[in-house]
Amino acid sequence: MVALLLVLLLALLLFGAGFALKVLWWFAVAVLVIWLVGFFMRSTTVGGTRSRWYRW
Repeated sequence: MVALLLVLLLALLLFGAGFALKVLWWFAVAVLVIWLVGFFMRSTTVGGTRSRWYRW
């Protein structure tokens, strides 16, 4: 009985981890697309110096 509960718990954990990793992959892809759009849409020159699309 204990072994069955451990196997079910392990299956639940692996399913949860797989779902979370899939969501994180989609989030990473979305961030990458936003970054690429910002990188290519930035203006190349402002006042003779190269500008950045972010404020770091």
